[in-house]
Formats: sequence, C-alpha cells, structure tokens
Amino acid sequence: MKQTDPHRCHENCLVLFERLSEYIDRELDAPTCKDIEAHIKACKPCQVCLETLKQTVALCRNLERRQVPDTFSLKLKSAIFDLVDKKAD
Repeated sequence: MKQTDPHRCHENCLVLFERLSEYIDRELDAPTCKDIEAHIKACKPCQVCLETLKQTVALCRNLERRQVPDTFSLKLKSAIFDLVDKKAD
C-alpha cells in the first residue's frame, strides 16, 4: 500500500481552503474547479469543511438585517482608534 505524505496532504488542504469561498461563489475558472472537486472527492475533512461553509453561507444570506445601535458604533470606533494610537507609539 502506498503511503501518502501527511504534510503534503495538509498543504493541499490549506491551498484548497484559501479558494473555497471563491469556489462556492463560482468565481473560479473551470480547471481550478476541477482540481478542487478532485481533492474534495478524495479528502473527507475537506468534504466536511465545504459542507460546513456552504451551510454557513446559506445561514448568513438568510439573516435579517438590523441596524447596529449608535452606542455600539461609537464604542467600536473608539476602540479602533485606541488600537491605532497604541500601534503608532
């Protein structure tokens, strides 16, 4: 039985993960999609990752949009400015 290098498989999974959103949104060319599909077909963890991402995207698309309270926006902006000021020091 041929042994597969686990580090090589992991690298392939990371490369795939970087393109998964584009794949779901059909933003990739056909050869890239075929490569991704071949990998997913042979890799159970990536199958699970793809299905989980698809479900997450579907849930997000169906969320009700709500306005963020003004007090939250002000606190967030203040926190961001504080972080920027600290990095500038």
